[in-house]
Amino acid sequence: MVRTKQTARKSTATRGSIKLQRILETKRKEPKQHKQFIPVGRKHVKDTNHERKRRYRPGTLALKEIRRYQKTTELLLRVAPFQRLVREISESFKSDFRYQAGALHALQEAAESYIIGLFEDTNLCAIHAKRVTIMPNDIRLAMRIRGEGRWAK
Repeated sequence: MVRTKQTARKSTATRGSIKLQRILETKRKEPKQHKQFIPVGRKHVKDTNHERKRRYRPGTLALKEIRRYQKTTELLLRVAPFQRLVREISESFKSDFRYQAGALHALQEAAESYIIGLFEDTNLCAIHAKRVTIMPNDIRLAMRIRGEGRWAK
């Protein structure tokens, strides 16, 4: 025999079921508030005013960040750590180097421009491999195509 889909039927109401329906209706109408327990000594106090932080779908914030950084022209690396790195590297060659502020700024601009360009090419390599995530092999391939690294002559 063929199985058929059963539909829900209303049952005859009794006194107990009417009360239960009214209770359920009032519970459905009340807005749900998220409760958070805050420890106070050994007791817990309910915080009913706590709003839950908005959770974005995967990838939404990444696209938002991409749009934000494409709009701006500000430096992405912090200035002080970059300056320390430059001074540390230059000290390995000669100990008494001094830098003008403009020179350090120009070095940082050039370094960031190079890194951003390399990551753009790396992203294209990953997309070509039908992937979204970049990998070290993509960076090596991008550098090899550019003619940089140990392959450069």
